[in-house]
This record gives sequence, structure tokens and C-alpha cells, in this order.
Amino acid sequence: MSNHPILTIIFYGISSILDAFDGYAARKFNQGTKFGAVLDMVTDRCATSSLIVYLAVIYPTFTVIWQLLISLDLASHYIHMYAMLSVGSTSHKNVDQSQSKLLSLYYTNKKVLFVVCALNELFYIAIYLYYYNFIWVGLIMGVLSAPIWLFKQIANVIQLKSASLILARMDVEEHNKKLIVVEEFKKD
Repeated sequence: MSNHPILTIIFYGISSILDAFDGYAARKFNQGTKFGAVLDMVTDRCATSSLIVYLAVIYPTFTVIWQLLISLDLASHYIHMYAMLSVGSTSHKNVDQSQSKLLSLYYTNKKVLFVVCALNELFYIAIYLYYYNFIWVGLIMGVLSAPIWLFKQIANVIQLKSASLILARMDVEEHNKKLIVVEEFKKD
């Protein structure tokens, strides 16, 4: 990444395009699986985290911010994925409006999902390019993608909260069931 910024962007772009294509192909050919959904989410997180880690190297003043962004991204997606699978969903993208209108829009509208994901990645790429003297390109891309990047961070917070509540409710229900069994056992 430090020696070949153009190649880095080309390979990062190819990776992103293939990521969008593999999900489309899995749905089109009815080959979506839980493993595929988890693998897709994990590889997305790895790619974004790798780029953000490198941003921490070239912009060390903002290291704490980069660390918080990685933590939010990983935690919100992992907890969301775990919550969705725990309630029996076949995909983390099966979000209804009762969970969150914003998350439902984000995950169920493929155009919204694509644009938000693409511009979120573009924001990080812009910051990377800016450092490597692609100042105007980086600045323009960064300014244009910043509002969607901010939307994505807000969605991550909502996703984290919503998924945490799902898991907490499941824990309460499980605890209450155990209490009922204990009470019935005491009666006998």
C-alpha cells in the first residue's frame, strides 16, 4: 500500500466489484448459504479494516478515531450477524421495519445497500489517495462521499443497538423459561 497506491486502488476496486457480484450471483442462482453470508460479511470487514489500519499508519494523529471506526464496524456487524442467525434468519440482510426502518431500508433495498457500501469505501479510498498526492481527486471524492460515510456510521450504531436488544430479549426469555421450570419443579 505504501509503494503502489494506484495498484492498491485497482485491486481494492476489483475486490469490491467481485464482492457485489458474488452476492448477486448467489441470489440469482439460489446458492445463498449461512456460511456464504458469514464469509461475505467477514471478508468485507477484513478489507475495510485493513485499509483503515493503513490510514492509521499514514495519519497517526487520528489513530484513536481509526480504532473506534474499526471497532464499531466489527462489533456492529458481528453482533448483528449473530443476532440474525440466533433468531433463525438465513441472512443478516433479512431485517424488517420493526427492528429499524433505517436498517430495513439499508439491507432490503439493493440499490441503497450498494450505494452506501460503495461510498463508504470510497471515503476511505479518498483519504488514502489524498495522502499520496492525489489531492484534488482525494478531496473531491472525500467531500462527495462523506455524508454517506456518516450515514453508514450512524447505521452501524443503530445496527449495534438493535442487535444487542434482540440478544438481550432472547436472554431474558431464556432466563424466564428456566425460572418457570424451576418453579414447576418446586411445586412437584
